[in-house]
Amino acid sequence: MLGDSVVARTSSAKDISRILTLVAAAVVITALYFARVMLVPLALAVLFTFVLAPLVTALERIRIPRFFAIFLVVGIAVSGIGIMGWTVGNQLIDVTNQLPSYKTNIKEKIDAIRNPKNRRLDKAADAMKELGKEIAENPPVPSGPAPSSLKNPGSGKSAAQQQPKAVPVQVFQPVSNPLESLNSIITPLGSAIIVVVLTIFMLAGREDLRNRLIGLVGHGHLNVMTQALDDAGSRVSRYLVLQLVINACFGVVIGLGLYFIGIPNSMLWGVVAGLLRFLPYVGAPLAAVLPILLSLAIFPTWTGPVATIGLYLIVEILVANFLEPLIYGAHTGISSFAILFAAIFWALIWGPIGLLLSTPLTVCLVVLGRHIPALQFLNIMLGDQPVLSPEAHYYQRLLASDQAEAKEALDDYLKTHPLEDLYDSVLIPALALAEQDRHHDDLEEITEQFICKSTKELLDELVEKSKEPAAAELQRAHSDLAELSAPEIRVAPPTHAPSVVCMPARDEADEIVGIMLTQLLERAGYHAQAISIGTTAEMLAQVKDAAPDIVCISALPPFALLHARDLYKRVRSKITNAKIIVGLWKFSGDPIKAAARFNIVGDDKLAITLAQAVLQVGVFQQIELVPEHAGATESK
Repeated sequence: MLGDSVVARTSSAKDISRILTLVAAAVVITALYFARVMLVPLALAVLFTFVLAPLVTALERIRIPRFFAIFLVVGIAVSGIGIMGWTVGNQLIDVTNQLPSYKTNIKEKIDAIRNPKNRRLDKAADAMKELGKEIAENPPVPSGPAPSSLKNPGSGKSAAQQQPKAVPVQVFQPVSNPLESLNSIITPLGSAIIVVVLTIFMLAGREDLRNRLIGLVGHGHLNVMTQALDDAGSRVSRYLVLQLVINACFGVVIGLGLYFIGIPNSMLWGVVAGLLRFLPYVGAPLAAVLPILLSLAIFPTWTGPVATIGLYLIVEILVANFLEPLIYGAHTGISSFAILFAAIFWALIWGPIGLLLSTPLTVCLVVLGRHIPALQFLNIMLGDQPVLSPEAHYYQRLLASDQAEAKEALDDYLKTHPLEDLYDSVLIPALALAEQDRHHDDLEEITEQFICKSTKELLDELVEKSKEPAAAELQRAHSDLAELSAPEIRVAPPTHAPSVVCMPARDEADEIVGIMLTQLLERAGYHAQAISIGTTAEMLAQVKDAAPDIVCISALPPFALLHARDLYKRVRSKITNAKIIVGLWKFSGDPIKAAARFNIVGDDKLAITLAQAVLQVGVFQQIELVPEHAGATESK
């Protein structure tokens, strides 16, 4: 009863915690929306601070006072933005003034779209027009009785006079209020001034702001907060600088391409393309709209518009799929889906400015989730790192009966790791997860059989893919043994390859790991055999018939430990001439204590990885005492 009440209280506490989390998220989103008038300038100021801080720091390193460095950097930035806006505005006015001269081309394009040149359709259209003219020139005469008004012309007014007269309607534009026009200009200007002032103060007191933030949030967690702030600052700064460089290059290429195509004011469209590309996903298409429409207006044929569309498509595809992944790398640490989701979310909350700030804000959230355990869900949802480890990914795909994707996960791991690491770091932990679920009755029998069968099939395919020459494997083993050998021991080339028998301690998972060890031993040039699971007597009989030089007991902790210890005693008593290796695969405890608990005697050894087991087989087979040294030792 007491245990049930504890479980109920724990479940209730978890439910309350989830509800509070949802309420807090709703409150935060609501506050972000209604406080956007204050938060948007603040966020823009923080963004500009990240961009300009490295320049201010560089000027301070050459002995320029901070006050002058800040005003110099901010002045250059504001002047550059103003000059760029002025130039773009003038060129946009110039384009608008030139549009009437392209009226003929625009009309021809519209006519070409509406009336494509199809002879059969043209003939059909002409026939219909002629038929319509004939009907209009010879209207049908009504055969019914005349209207009453015509029979009695003296009674009342004529039909035309009885029709109501049309009332003329005029639409008047409301008189514009000068104060409203002035307000539409003052509001953006005031916001820009606020952003500039905030940026100056943040650049001047960035260390003080950092310390206050650490004191406010990081009390008792100085190390975590320091790492989080450094990580966020470096990631955001690098991302913004790299994005600025990439977008500038994008604008230059677009401008040059439009110049050679023949689009007027190509510099304008290059600058617009570079600026709009700061908006994720929608920036490049928006930048292409006006140049494409302009190409339709100025070119009499379709060559110019097609070239303009192709230019934007090719450059955007190359930059987005090749240049950005190569340059950005892991600088942002957020997934492409997270960038898209963040763009939609912040655009709905803060409008176009939110779209501009979406990626830097998401980077900060991912960094917080990476360093603060309570916010780890942010890193899982938005980060670009794999959520599942390779062994969990492989096991999860087998649970879903998806052998193809499970094989793909192994192939991806094998591209950057040797086969031994794949077995030790992926397959054995995955089998351990399956064993844990099986002992907790969370794994159905049919699923367990599928996992074991699929793993055996994949083992055969993997060993065929990763075969290496046996001589190279032996040479590497010889060099490893030479480094590990003591001075009184010499490493000699093998006179004959020893025979090894791998026997499972308890169940099929132990048998599968024994198959892995057998494959690795065969690749290293040894004679190896894996025994299938059966009764202890049957397996001992097979080992005795094989008469091996080395017996390896395969056991997957923690459920096979007792069976492995009992099996070791029986093998030791039945087969006295063979050396024994007890494999406790991925054992997390102390190996020395485990060997003492197993009461391992003589030359027998304990291994916790397949690589150790292979190396130990080499030690058993290759290392011999020097005869002279042995005699000297006996005389002593």
